[in-house]
Amino acid sequence: MLRTFVLAAALAVATAGAANAQSDLVKRGDYLVNTIMTCGNCHSPKGPQGDIPGKHFSGGLSWDEPPFKVTAPNVTEDKETGIGSWTDAQIKHLLRTGVRPNGVPIAAVMPVGFYKIITDRDMDAIVAYLRTLQPIKNKVPDPVYRFPAKSQTPPGAEKEYTAAMLKDPVKHGFYLATIGHCFECHTPMGPKGHDWKFYGMGGMEFPGPWGKSVSRNITESKTKGIGAWTDAQIKTAITTGVDKDGAHLKPPMGFGYYAHMTDGDIHDIIAYLRTVPAKE
Repeated sequence: MLRTFVLAAALAVATAGAANAQSDLVKRGDYLVNTIMTCGNCHSPKGPQGDIPGKHFSGGLSWDEPPFKVTAPNVTEDKETGIGSWTDAQIKHLLRTGVRPNGVPIAAVMPVGFYKIITDRDMDAIVAYLRTLQPIKNKVPDPVYRFPAKSQTPPGAEKEYTAAMLKDPVKHGFYLATIGHCFECHTPMGPKGHDWKFYGMGGMEFPGPWGKSVSRNITESKTKGIGAWTDAQIKTAITTGVDKDGAHLKPPMGFGYYAHMTDGDIHDIIAYLRTVPAKE
């Protein structure tokens, strides 16, 4: 009788521990997806006031570019129009490689090249959070691929980071800036894609309902970049969309998402940005 009680108690403790671990993963995934990774910026449909309530992650922005014509897909748990029928391994494979379960590559607008750096634990957390999304039936248009175009990987992000590496503030800042694909927008494009010689120099144009925005130089240049900005001014720009001169930044900069990041994470991103060589 005592043995049965002990076994039952041990099983209850183990079950509670597993539940707590899963809860921690979901919380971490929620934080990553809804802050630095800004997934809803593309995957949630937009209305005049922003994301359409009740439709989060059910399919979003569209792009009609020379290589492809695509719409950000539904990533809710709907089995027919979302990813509810995918396995965890298939979701991770897509995020690591950009290849769907049916073997078809996704468009290069999805920054999977920046996701190679994601730790195993954070990848588990992202998938755990996606599994909590309410299934919403919404079929987006099928993609049209005109010619191959691969997502590029920025220098230093070619392989997965370890937990030990994230203890260093600058490396942690690089990690966050990379999974947040900041330099996807803040590095100019050439005929063959991003030209990493001009890493962080900005200059890409983004037309939209806001008019046309141009990505800023975020190198340490004191005249063209943010080298003359204080840490507080950089933090304000990241989290509120207001630059050091009081001008309001335009989308698709995801400052509404970054506003919910921890002070520690913002501090480390700024610490990393301070290391980006000046480019004019």
